[in-house]
Amino acid sequence: MRPDLLTEPVEGLDEALGVVDAFDEALVGGLLRPRPAQAAALAGLADAVSGTPLAGRVAEAAGQAAAGTAGEDHFVALAAARTALMGSVHDALAAQADKATGRARCTEEVPPAASGQPANLLLAARAWLCDLARSGWRGIDHDVVSGAAPVVSAMLPDPALRRLSVLLDGFAAELAASCPGAAMDRVPARRWADLWARGVLLTVQCAGGAPATGTATGRLLPLGVDVQEHATAVQAQVHAVFEPADGGASRLVRAGVSVPKPDTVVSAGLWQLLRPHMSLLAAVSEGRSMDLADMPVTAEGDLLWSDEHARPGEPADPFATARVALSGAAATAAAPLDRHPAHLAVPVFLEGYAYETAAGDEDAPDGGAPAFVLAGQRLAVDTDRVPAAGPLTADAVARSQACIGLLRWDAGAFRLQPLAVEATVRKKTVAIHAGAWAGGTADKAGAKAEKAATDALAVLRERAGRLLRK
Repeated sequence: MRPDLLTEPVEGLDEALGVVDAFDEALVGGLLRPRPAQAAALAGLADAVSGTPLAGRVAEAAGQAAAGTAGEDHFVALAAARTALMGSVHDALAAQADKATGRARCTEEVPPAASGQPANLLLAARAWLCDLARSGWRGIDHDVVSGAAPVVSAMLPDPALRRLSVLLDGFAAELAASCPGAAMDRVPARRWADLWARGVLLTVQCAGGAPATGTATGRLLPLGVDVQEHATAVQAQVHAVFEPADGGASRLVRAGVSVPKPDTVVSAGLWQLLRPHMSLLAAVSEGRSMDLADMPVTAEGDLLWSDEHARPGEPADPFATARVALSGAAATAAAPLDRHPAHLAVPVFLEGYAYETAAGDEDAPDGGAPAFVLAGQRLAVDTDRVPAAGPLTADAVARSQACIGLLRWDAGAFRLQPLAVEATVRKKTVAIHAGAWAGGTADKAGAKAEKAATDALAVLRERAGRLLRK
């Protein structure tokens, strides 16, 4: 990998993000009675997409919004324009990452999902999101935010609407915790505008998740596990190299599992909730490959995991996979709504670097974070993303000589999220994986955490049983 290519300026990047930031600031004040600065931001958004098929609709929407008369279709057009700009930023950064890694990328377009979602619920969700845009983040109160509750309650039982309902539920919870908006010291303008725009577009019938476009038969070689935890949910996503049985080109794929969780279950206890839903986690923990047979897969490389289409394979060391197979595996295209810089997660392998502790210079491009220094170039290391549900620690990262990680883009710079490292322990080179406890562990620290989680789950199940009996 060539980290020097990650620091090259990207033409038009700052201008695109500047337009997005101006629009996001317009949402802070609300679009019920726009001020001149907000009108200018709307006009800038229209100008930014003037050479695209969105031009006419967005120009009309910007004009109506600037006059305070925007309807729901106008807000959909504005959300689409903002999403398109963030998509262009994603594509530029993905191309830069591909150049740095020397990796090819599949150009297959991801088709939209089939429609069939209840139109009345989608319209109700859109109406609430449009009310938010009119009030603005500074204008929110509990009356405005509570309008999401009946919509979410009606959506949650329908699996086809689960993606939108969960987004709205979490978004409304964040807003409710910040009410009244006028009293906030700082508004997370980018984050809330991201959630708003994504929610608006998910109310369009053809904007759902990417469907399965084929099946995968061959060998799956895991690289590492990325764990994303929230108070009431947890997701484990396995990044891997897939080698087709027909001898075709290998490519990068992902397999994920998400489950609800009590907020008292943390650390290694998370695996107890995840394991029953995906046998791949046991294979990761054991250092094995998986043999797939007709596993459904989307065009963007997401395996729709089903244990009946997989069986454990031969031993496969992730670091051997990273050294031998990772560089030749093609990256996959992103789904339209996933074309956002926050979705960049490019598997990479590094070795022969030096570790630098945090510089503490917040004005530096990487915020002065700790970094790997390779060929004279710094690559910031985001150890805050290392999950507590495994043996990998910031100290192990600092002592490492080789690393498998995900290349991400955050706060204006590329950063590396470690998934596994090779480090010297008692004069021996050992591999330490963030997902090492995924399938169970004999490690003392892991076993202790598992026992604590088992006790907590037993208590919760017993209490739940009492409530049901009553």
